[in-house]
Order: sequence, then C-alpha cells, then structure tokens
Amino acid sequence: MEYPHVHETDPDVAAALDAEVDRQRDTLAMIASENHVSPAVMEAQGSTLTNKYAEGYPGARYYAGCENADEVEELAVERAETLWGADHVNVQPHSGTQANQAVYFATLEPGDKILSLDLNHGGHLSHGHAANFTGQLYDVEQYEVDPETGYLDYEGLRDHAESFDPDMIVSGYSAYPREVEFSRIQETADAVDAYHLADMAHITGLVAAGVHESPVGEADFVTGSTHKTIRAGRGGIVMCDEEHADDVDAAVFPGGQGGPLMHNVAGKAVGFREALQPAFREYAEQVVANARALADSFAEQGFEVVSGGTDTHLVLVDLRESHPDVTGGDAEDALTEAGIVLNANTVPGETRSPFDPSGIRAGTAALTTRGFGEAQLREVGELIYRVVDAHDDESVIADVRERVAELTDEFPLYEDDEQFPTPE
Repeated sequence: MEYPHVHETDPDVAAALDAEVDRQRDTLAMIASENHVSPAVMEAQGSTLTNKYAEGYPGARYYAGCENADEVEELAVERAETLWGADHVNVQPHSGTQANQAVYFATLEPGDKILSLDLNHGGHLSHGHAANFTGQLYDVEQYEVDPETGYLDYEGLRDHAESFDPDMIVSGYSAYPREVEFSRIQETADAVDAYHLADMAHITGLVAAGVHESPVGEADFVTGSTHKTIRAGRGGIVMCDEEHADDVDAAVFPGGQGGPLMHNVAGKAVGFREALQPAFREYAEQVVANARALADSFAEQGFEVVSGGTDTHLVLVDLRESHPDVTGGDAEDALTEAGIVLNANTVPGETRSPFDPSGIRAGTAALTTRGFGEAQLREVGELIYRVVDAHDDESVIADVRERVAELTDEFPLYEDDEQFPTPE
C-alpha cells in the first residue's frame, strides 16, 4: 500500500501514513470498535466524492452537479434496506453519535426523560452521560446489569421505567458481551408509552448476518456505526419506519449536520455490497466463534470474564479478582508494547476511575478479517494473560511481541486482497 502523491506533496504526513500501515500490519487489532476495511472501501473513501457538496437528499439537493452523488447515496440506502430489512434508512450521519443525536432531535424536547444503561455497565457516552450533550439537554436516569451475573436485568429495567416514566428508552451497548433481547425492551417501552432507540453500533454486522437478534422491526428507531462489525465506510446510520422518516431526515439535515461526507457514503455503499455476499455470514459467524474461544481461553488462564462469556464480538475482563494490583491502563500499556492493541474499560461495579478502570475489553472482528480462527484466538488469550500477569517484565513482553510478529506474518494484512470478500 503506497501513497505516492502524498509522499511528493507532504512527506511528513506520508511518513505517518506509512507508519500507520506498518502498525496495523504488525500488531493485533483487538479494540472492539475497530476493523480492517477492504481496499475497495478505502478506494471509495478516498475518491473524488470528497470534492462534492451534496446538502439535502437525492433528487432534492441544494447544489447542482449531484447526479453521481445521488446514485451513490441511493445505492447505499437500497443496500442497507436489504441488509437490515428497514423501511427507511438515512446513511448521512457522520458517526454513530450523530445518528443518535438525530433520533433525539426528531423526537424529544430539552428536559425530556431518557432511560439508558450506565456507562460503567456497558453503556455509551451518547446515551446520556453528563459529559455528553445528551446528559446536558435531557433528564437522564440509568439502569444497570445484574451485578451477580453481568446480564441485563430486564425485570429491573421494567420496574425502573415504570417509576421514572421516560420519554425514551435506549438499548444497545458498547461493552455488553451478551445478546440483547430487543423485543423485551420494546415491550417495556410500550408499557410506559416511551420511544425505544436501539443503538446497534457494535453489532451492525452481526445483525445483518443474522447471528444476533435484530432490533429492526422491533424498536421505534435503530442506529448504528458502519465501520465496526459491518466493515463498511466510517460513519453512522439511522433506521425507522415511514411514520418517522421525515422527522429523522430533517434532524440529520439541516438539524444537526451540513453537507454529507459523500466519500464516506460511497465507502458505506461498497461495504454494504460486500456484506450482502454469502461469505459475510460466514465471517460474522466466525467473529462470534472466535470471541467465544477467546473468552474460554481467558477463563482457563484465570481471568474473570464478565457474564461468564460472550454472544457477540467482544469479551470484557474484570481484573480485580485475578490481578487486583493491575489496572486496565497498566494492562493496555503493556499489551500495546507487546503488539496487542485493545483498550482499558470500566466494568460493572467499577471502583476505579474511568480514566484508569478495572477491566479490559477485547474484540475479534479485525482479527477475523485477517483470517484468525478459534485456535489462534485461544493462543492470543494466553498471550494476553502472560502480559497482564507480568505487565512490568520486559522479557515477557519481548517474548510475546516476537510471537505476535509470527502471527501477523502468518496472517498478512493489505499484502493482497485475498482475505477480503469480492462481490460477484
């Protein structure tokens, strides 16, 4: 992968881009919100559509010359409707957070009530955290997972909703490893006359492939990110029925954004086409199988795995029992030095600062894209435990880094296109 024009125009940026290619090739990407997109998606995202202003929607733009942008956006929408079975799709949000913002703006007034999962229990900043606009504009209360099991407490959520009487209930999570029963949450929302926003940011690809229950057709609104398990262009997406379509579209533009990033929309369209191929279901099934193998490996080594396992692409580890003197930040730093890139994360019942919490979160989407299977994820689990267990031992870190280099050589990234789906 080369950047000849950037090298000529801006050697400093070119050097950083080259270094990033090397970093991705030579490390194990295990941040659960990351993946490796195909060269085709990257070509679309680097296309001449970056030059085009296309405020508005296909057939109703504010500028001339949008005929090609219209075609690309229409393709992205049609493919998304097919992938998720949605009545209406807006592919313009710049991110998952802005997709959520559009739903809030379309349905709520400042001061309205939102009930969402606490960040320490696997929620997301855009669901009502005090540092986010949602926590500043709306009256937010938060539910929790069962502290004993790590699973969502659906009955407790129902009781909380009946006492709080929210205008909106938010489901979908950034660090919850179990399958979400969206239909049960919709029943609660119906019982208290609240909207239900299902944010499937992390599991868009798993839902598209049919390996996770779909919130589409259950929840009033569904949002997601398009660059995680769906492996398309970076950005967000909103889905709803026709009743809310006009309000959602107006909340995206002009309510919260100006012109869409049409090059990103092109990346979404290409990635959605890839996800419509039969091979994508096999990929998504392998993502989950790999995550379960990783969780089993962690448990066998002695880590406390939150909820005892996983149904998705991520595994959450609480270090307090096995390594009480090692913080998530300690683990993250040592693992990065060893070539394994994941993130420190809060855990249910968190007792440390969110800036240096008690857990780590590991995802399998990117490694599955590289071709890793269950055997490799079991070994990676062992390598992670070795580093955490001796996080200040340079010799152990060096040994693990050497093994990581062997694995990355065995499963190369961006050396050719064979590990990525080619639509027929």
